[in-house]
Amino acid sequence: MSSAASEPATDDVLGLLATMHLIREFEEAAGAALHAGQVRGSVHQYTGQEAVATGVCCHLGPGDYVSSHHRGHGHAIAKGVSPARMMRELFGRQGGTSGGKGGSMHIADFSLGMLGANGVVPDGVTIAVGAAQALKMQDKPGIVVAFFGDGAMNRGPLFEAFNWAKLFRLPVLFVCEDNGWSVTLRTRTVTGGPPAVERVAAFGIPVSRVDGNHVVAVRRVAQDLVAAVRSGAGPQFLHATTDRWHGHLAHDCQRYRDPQDIERVRQDDCIASAERWLAQRGVDAGRLAAVREQARRTIAGAVDEAAAAPWPDPASAYTDVQDIGSAAWR
Repeated sequence: MSSAASEPATDDVLGLLATMHLIREFEEAAGAALHAGQVRGSVHQYTGQEAVATGVCCHLGPGDYVSSHHRGHGHAIAKGVSPARMMRELFGRQGGTSGGKGGSMHIADFSLGMLGANGVVPDGVTIAVGAAQALKMQDKPGIVVAFFGDGAMNRGPLFEAFNWAKLFRLPVLFVCEDNGWSVTLRTRTVTGGPPAVERVAAFGIPVSRVDGNHVVAVRRVAQDLVAAVRSGAGPQFLHATTDRWHGHLAHDCQRYRDPQDIERVRQDDCIASAERWLAQRGVDAGRLAAVREQARRTIAGAVDEAAAAPWPDPASAYTDVQDIGSAAWR
């Protein structure tokens, strides 16, 4: 597969930087709100992995779909979901993406093709394959991107999804965000047999690799893969190596992790990498700072708005509840 992507324009990369800043600010604010008792449940921060969602989703349009996992805030923002509505959802307030009833791990916006995050590993992938099957059966032109982590590579439903997608030549791009961790364990210590990419290749699905901490590289590789899926080439697989800055969830202080490893991954910051790329092409520090400040103001406003928003009507607890098939159990 040859890359049709030449070096991107600086304005395009400034747009990618803005999205990454928005994700970073959202995640840090969400973690702070959790520790302050403003958010209940759990928050799994995407901090450090922003380049993957940003570099992939920049090639998607309104007719394309994304499925996510428990660390899904970044995918939603990159697909265009309102950070203000997402923050309301985390705070459990009216106007949230799921009416304030879903919380961090169930952010979805079907109007924008965001099929939802998912707390069950790797059920977002099986949902994505189902959506891709629907697109094919309805002869619609969109594609589906399924984001998942390397921990999912040891789950059986994932292999069923690979097999089904390949068998029916479905329009789906599998994106494995490999941060090396499965909750509190190094993934390599709980994995038998060959690593992730060799397992996927066994299904006959083409595999591409990229340094997921460099958004320009992700953008370039994803451009080719998205084009291939759109052309009818069938499923593609992107293995993006990246780093998780925080623990499995915001309450996890990572006592199991070498502090030097945490410091190392912070030195390979995807945002700093994008800023260096832009600075080398003449973008001045003031313009870079303005992009960061705009994201900070946007997320600060989202937090204030969420904190002030009303709670849902208790009666709404009885709406949006699935009752299809319930008669069979009575």
